[in-house]
Amino acid sequence: QLQASGGGLVQAGDSLRLSCAASGGAFRNYAAGWFRQAPGKEREFVSAISRSGSRISYADSVKGRFTISKDNAKNTLYLQMNSLNPGDTAVYSCAATYRSYTTTAAVARAEHYDTWGQETLVTVSS
Repeated sequence: QLQASGGGLVQAGDSLRLSCAASGGAFRNYAAGWFRQAPGKEREFVSAISRSGSRISYADSVKGRFTISKDNAKNTLYLQMNSLNPGDTAVYSCAATYRSYTTTAAVARAEHYDTWGQETLVTVSS
């Protein structure tokens, strides 16, 4: 099971760090990703990381501002979000899979993931 946390209400330009803790399994065995869904919009890919952490991808909209990482010792996935803007307002979800990180296109699809965590809301005011 995955438990996401760290969301909140911030102002434009602020930073937040989302966490996703895994229980019942070890993150070192999973590739993982973050997705988000803004009000009235489809869920979209944010970022993904391979099992080893050696391969990472980002959506163009967050590239250079967000950083994904995972601490296998703590069984936790992170998303450091800097320079937030109102367009980042959404519910964020973490996801994990035993599947390998194959291609950037593949890991950007929700269907690639087997397990989803509870959502956490991020609201960025202007």
